[in-house]
Order: sequence, then structure tokens, then C-alpha cells
Amino acid sequence: MRERTNAQTLALVFGIAFLAAGILGFVPGITSNYDELEFAGADSNAELLGLFQVSVLHNIVHAVFGIAGLALAKTWASAQLYLLGSGVVYVVLIVYGILFGGEGDANFVPVNNADTYFLHVVLAAGLLASWAATRRERDRTVRTSTA
Repeated sequence: MRERTNAQTLALVFGIAFLAAGILGFVPGITSNYDELEFAGADSNAELLGLFQVSVLHNIVHAVFGIAGLALAKTWASAQLYLLGSGVVYVVLIVYGILFGGEGDANFVPVNNADTYFLHVVLAAGLLASWAATRRERDRTVRTSTA
């Protein structure tokens, strides 16, 4: 059995969490106001765990991020790419939420204050900190020869 790097483990953990969030966003009871789940936009009043505004599109994006994390956890380099790229995407989502959160056609994701000022900040910080903490780690999957 091959040993994972810390970057691979973290990408795997984030991938599982995102995939779970994507799936749970479609589960009535875990998602409140499920009957008001819209495909996209601020008109979707469904909230994962009663806090985070979700839509069908939002849930699909979470699931895709999760699948990407699982797939990119296979090597150190791809895990690093996932942690950095996802962290940057969440920084962009914070800015998006500040500029376009709330009602209106521009809020197609959708995001609410719990997303923008809590969840996305925690995710961006966690992903970027994971990338930074593991970027100097050696890739244990690469064999070097001593010729």
C-alpha cells in the first residue's frame, strides 16, 4: 500500500467534505425549505443545515469540487493544484458574495451572509493553509535514482 502525502490526504478530506455537501443539499430535512429548492439564483430559499443557501446548481458544483478532490488526491502535485486552485476559487466567491450576495439576478450561485462571511472564509483559509503547509513536502510517489 502506497503512503499518502499530507497534501494528498488533505485533498481527499476536502473532496469528501465537498461531495457530502453536494449530496446532502438534495436531502430533505438536512436541507430546510427543500420544497423551495430552485435550479439557480437567489430565489432558492433552500438552506443546507438551515444556514447555507443552496440551489441545484450550487449542490452540483459542490459535488464536482468533491469529485475533483478525490481524483486529484492521487499525486502530490495534483493535490497541491487542487488545494491552491480551490482556495483561490473560494477567495473569488467571497468577493462575489460581498458584491452580489442577497437578492438580484447577479446572485445566481446563490450565496447568503453565512456563506460569504463564514463558510467561504473558513474554506478559503483552510484550503490555502493546507496548500502552504504542504508545498515543501516531498512527493513520496516520485522515485529518484542514485546513479
